[in-house]
Amino acid sequence: MVDDDTWSGALHRLWQAASRAEEVAALADDVYAPLLATPGVHLVVGTRWDEDATLRYMRALGADGDAPVIIATARSMPGAAVREPDGEPVVTRSPVGELDDAAWPEAEFLRQSPGASVVACTFRLDRSGWAGLSVAVDASADTEGVARRLAQAVDVIVACHTGILQRGREARRGADDALLAEASLQMDSSLDVEDTLRRVARIAVPAVADGCLVHLLRKDGPEFVAATHVAVQQQRALEEAGRDDPWLAALLAQRDDGDQALFLSGAALDGSPFAGPGPAGGGRHPTVVSVSTLHARGRVVGSITFVYQRPEDRLPDSAFLDSLATRAALAIDNALLYELRRHAVLSLQEHLLPSQLPAAAGWDLSASYEVGDPMLDVGGDFYDAVPRPDGSIALLIGDVCGRGAEAAALTGLARHTLRTLLEEGTDPGTALSRLNRALRQEGASRFLTAVVVTMAPQADGTVRLTTCSAGHPRPLVLRADGSIGEVVSGGLLLGILDDVSYESHEDSLAPGDTLVLFTDGLTESREADGTYFESVLPGRLAALRGSDAAHVAESLARQARTFRASGQDDIALLVARWNGITPSDGLLPLETLLEQAALR
Repeated sequence: MVDDDTWSGALHRLWQAASRAEEVAALADDVYAPLLATPGVHLVVGTRWDEDATLRYMRALGADGDAPVIIATARSMPGAAVREPDGEPVVTRSPVGELDDAAWPEAEFLRQSPGASVVACTFRLDRSGWAGLSVAVDASADTEGVARRLAQAVDVIVACHTGILQRGREARRGADDALLAEASLQMDSSLDVEDTLRRVARIAVPAVADGCLVHLLRKDGPEFVAATHVAVQQQRALEEAGRDDPWLAALLAQRDDGDQALFLSGAALDGSPFAGPGPAGGGRHPTVVSVSTLHARGRVVGSITFVYQRPEDRLPDSAFLDSLATRAALAIDNALLYELRRHAVLSLQEHLLPSQLPAAAGWDLSASYEVGDPMLDVGGDFYDAVPRPDGSIALLIGDVCGRGAEAAALTGLARHTLRTLLEEGTDPGTALSRLNRALRQEGASRFLTAVVVTMAPQADGTVRLTTCSAGHPRPLVLRADGSIGEVVSGGLLLGILDDVSYESHEDSLAPGDTLVLFTDGLTESREADGTYFESVLPGRLAALRGSDAAHVAESLARQARTFRASGQDDIALLVARWNGITPSDGLLPLETLLEQAALR
């Protein structure tokens, strides 16, 4: 018999091989060779079984053999169930002649050896299967010593298999963590509801499943919103099932906030669109379907359904699906909340601005407003155009410091105060002073800038401009010849000091001239290299020579938005182009201007 020192060395080498092996079969040579070197041992046979007593693999090698006999099969042997170990490895000894062929597929090899008996060890590898290692020995063998060495070899095999599974789980967990991190980045990178839903579906295919359906929970039940599949034809069928299938709709309607991922297969899919030719198509049927509830912030927002056409060992576990569903739910809920907030803010912003500008003979008036804050707080920019009793028109534009509810309140106060005063015929300087007094009396904690320009057509066809400013950017004039002028104005910001007076400055417009009022969101839009839009504004405005007021307003706002790499301030523009008045036009009184505005 091989001495203990020699066996110890062989066992040590076996442990080393086990620490490096990526599959148990790779240990075969290191297991079989030292066992066959044991005196009295003539043959070693290994087998691998599934849980249902199905033989998957058999390897036999004799002491005088040059190459092993390897058989890969799927032979069902119910009689082998009596050999299946419950827990710890089981070592047995029996004469070769007593082996039952119904339980011992190894018998065909063991009987051919000169040995008279068999020493065998059966052991579990994992929950899904077990294995056996058998040796044929003759009468000269120390069966107790052979049994001990067989058990030691089995210990190494089991440890190797456990290590392989553990490393596989760790690799899978690392891959799952990486996928979850990437999924979060992808889903969180958009606040658009439809785009987020598409991202949720795409991120999971094919990394997690072969197909994916996403539904939102509405008041009247689940609503299909997105689907994807690795095969285009199957995706179309999957979309149809997501929209119209009553079985799926009933299943999704039953899900609630506490549910974990639900796996369905086999008979559980009877009556579903996944049980036969349908979403899978092409002769390939889904083997498993899972449904995960999407719940965020204490409420169910929808569900995500995965369709799998892959081996069972490649299916994700419930913990992973629950984590993915949680991340998807938060991304979807964020997008939904953002959409609601966007509508609310835009609605509030609309109420802070005039619904339309007045119509007046000789004038082409237009405005543009660009929301700059991606978080959609209500901005403080405002503008208006006010018909006055003497037939002139007053333009006003302003900007409240900051954003949010307080800024919105001051915006409403400022615009309506100025509008009321200007409608009554108050001159621009007095109107700004009275607004400043009102802000101070209200104890406003924010300051604001504003500029008011009255435009009074003259008998010679020109327009007299009277401008008062409270710390606001100076208006620009695009002359008919393409030159750019700046309307002189200046004054202290509103809401800073008591009893402030504002001086008026006069200028004029000729037919074809265009007056442009704007907030600092336009001029302070900044390019990546630090250049402000203010430096290019005169040139950009000059290039719009001959354009109507709407084109000037929309073009400048669009150019500033494209120009800026930084800066999130709102952009407001108010543009007035003077086309001139023919003798038959005359100047219209305030009542007529208001009537025309109401009819538009």
